[in-house]
Amino acid sequence: MNVSSRFDVTGFGVVVTGGASGLGLAYGEVLAAHGARVTLIDLDAEAVAAQASRLQGAGLDVRGATADVTDHAALDRAIDEAAAIYGRLDVAFANAGIDSGVGFVGAWAGAERPRVEEGALERYTDERWNRVIDINLNGIFATARAAARHMRPRRFGRIIMTTSLAATTVEPAIGSAYMAAKAGVRHFMHAVALELAAYGITANAIAPGFFVTNIGGGHAHNPDVQAAVAKDIPMHRVGRPDDIKALALFLASPASEYITGQEIVIDGGWGLGGAD
Repeated sequence: MNVSSRFDVTGFGVVVTGGASGLGLAYGEVLAAHGARVTLIDLDAEAVAAQASRLQGAGLDVRGATADVTDHAALDRAIDEAAAIYGRLDVAFANAGIDSGVGFVGAWAGAERPRVEEGALERYTDERWNRVIDINLNGIFATARAAARHMRPRRFGRIIMTTSLAATTVEPAIGSAYMAAKAGVRHFMHAVALELAAYGITANAIAPGFFVTNIGGGHAHNPDVQAAVAKDIPMHRVGRPDDIKALALFLASPASEYITGQEIVIDGGWGLGGAD
C-alpha cells in the first residue's frame, strides 16, 4: 500500500487563525505547499497581506484575510468567505493566541530562572486576564464553531487547535491567564471531538513546548533564554516553527482519520512527547 496518498490535501479548503507569523504561518505554509488552498486570518492586516503575497509568489494558493478573533461576527465572515471561495472547508487551524508570560519560560529554565515575584497575582489586571482569555480561549471556540457549520453538512473536516505545554506545566500567577486558557482549550477540544466524531470530523490539539515565536512579546528570541531552556531538553535545542509542519500536515490529512480528541505534545527536543 502506498501510504503517501493518505497525506494528500490537494484542493482542501483551509483557514488558519493567527496565520501571519509563528506556528500559524507554518501551518499555512505546509498545507499550501502540499496543494491545499489556504486563507491566513490575522489581526495584523499588513503582515498577513505580506505573507500571503510572498507565498503567492512561490506559486501557492494562499490568500490573506483580516479579522480579530475576539470579534466573532468578523471572524464568521472571514471563515464563511473562505468556504464560499473554495466551495468547501476541510481544515481549520484554531491557533491565534497571545501573552504566554514569563512564568512559562521560567518553568522550562528551572533553577537558573528566578521564581515569580511576590504579589504577581495581586497585580494581574482584569484587562490583561480578560484579553488573554478572550483571544486564547474564546477565539478558539469561535473558530471551531464557525468551521463546524461548514464541515458538518459535508460530514468531513479537521479542526486542529493550538494548546500548549503550559496547560499542564505551570508556575505561579504571572502566566495564569495564558495557562488557564490553554487548559480550557484542551478540555474544549475533547468536547468538540465527542460531538463531531459521528460526522467524520476530527478535533485534535497540538501542544507546543518552547518554540521560538513572537508570542508574549518575543521573549523566546532571546539567545540567553534559549540557551537556558535548551539545557533541560534532551536534544538541547529549542523548537522552530518548521519543526511542527509534518505534524500539522498529518493531522490535517486523511491519514489522521482514526485520531480524534488527542492533544499531541511537541517541543524543541522531545519531538512527539506524548498524547493525552
